[in-house]
Amino acid sequence: MDSSRFNTRLLSDIQNSPTPFHVVHRMSGLLLERGFKRLHERDNWGELGGSYFVTRNDTSIIAFQTTPQNIHSGGIHMVGAHTDSPCLRVKPNPVINKQGYLQLSVEVYGGVLLNPWFDRDLSLAGRVTCRDRDMAIRSVLIDFGRPVAMIPSLAIHLDPDANHKRGINAQTDITPILLCQAEAKTHDFHLMLQQQIERQHKNIPIDKVLAYELSFHDMQAPAIIGLNNDFIASARLDNLLSCFIGLRAFLEADTAPAKLLICNDHEEIGSVSGSGAQGDFLETVLQRLAGSDEQLARLTDRSMLISCDNTHGIHPNYSDRHDANHAPILNQGPAIKTNANQRYATNSETGAYFRQLCEQAEVPVQDFAARSDMRCGSTIGPITAARTGIKTVDIGIPQFAMHSIRETCGSRDTEYLYKVLRHYFSDTGPLRHQP
Repeated sequence: MDSSRFNTRLLSDIQNSPTPFHVVHRMSGLLLERGFKRLHERDNWGELGGSYFVTRNDTSIIAFQTTPQNIHSGGIHMVGAHTDSPCLRVKPNPVINKQGYLQLSVEVYGGVLLNPWFDRDLSLAGRVTCRDRDMAIRSVLIDFGRPVAMIPSLAIHLDPDANHKRGINAQTDITPILLCQAEAKTHDFHLMLQQQIERQHKNIPIDKVLAYELSFHDMQAPAIIGLNNDFIASARLDNLLSCFIGLRAFLEADTAPAKLLICNDHEEIGSVSGSGAQGDFLETVLQRLAGSDEQLARLTDRSMLISCDNTHGIHPNYSDRHDANHAPILNQGPAIKTNANQRYATNSETGAYFRQLCEQAEVPVQDFAARSDMRCGSTIGPITAARTGIKTVDIGIPQFAMHSIRETCGSRDTEYLYKVLRHYFSDTGPLRHQP
């Protein structure tokens, strides 16, 4: 495999997916290109056999390939990831005119590392819900695709302690600036959105913008970096890397076993939503595939989920923040994530199975566990396992600067993750030993 070409394609997918809405739109397009049929939850599905996908809220997606035979004989090989990333979301009444500048009030979404958001070229993207001239309500995606805002730092002369004890107030310090002077006083934000819709969707006659879900995002292009091209750097590697590698492995694997890919929204804020992992999206899809409660229980016991979400690579400048025996290194393969308090769903059986998958795929594997005196993050793994009872292993490739506006991963780890997931999706063997 050409790693450079693989990563270039991956980074292009991520760059063109600034919000969960765009992630699902892009994934849907790739699935349609490969002959998948779009299903809608409101329709009668009947007995399914073939390649399908279904979305919820335009921010979560489930793709699956099954036949009536393989779904009840070998279970489903599942991979899960999440479509959202920490960011700054625009509030409903955002316009602020202050000192001759137009600013937009924002709300912090997820556990954002705020310092890197200063002095960046920011654009705006998301979903806008509007009324057309036929009085129908419809939603469209927009992306300004160019720098339209910034959050300038305060000069060191005016904040001499900035390098020692700088604090950031989420209400007052991170309000993006869009315009200055006279234009700012007369600005109509909804009109600006309508004009952007008209530029991007020329065939939709808009009467009025009614609501929106918009996020600021960084315009710096992703890059392959390092003297030997050892790293990839981009926004939203957590966790769009897992979404798009999971999708590619899913599409390019052999079709013998039943397989499913789920990418949920709202993981960064706890997954409590209809489209999050604590919602019933996966459960209802599995119920419809199984056909009855009895068949669902049997299907669940035969199936397995690999929950993919990046993990913390050991940082050479802060190595004391890691448990030395469980500190993954970039470009040394994916890590199995373990936590005794069930912040990760890995147990001895699922961890052993993934380790064996890596051996079979000739992929190196590592272990991650947090320091016992530090808080441990979590992901969709334990939530999905609790809701469905499906055996789950949590894994992820190591990265630097998690939840920053620009994150870094190993350029070889992307290929390692692809290889093991493709092998897993193609594996016709039992998912675990049957006693």
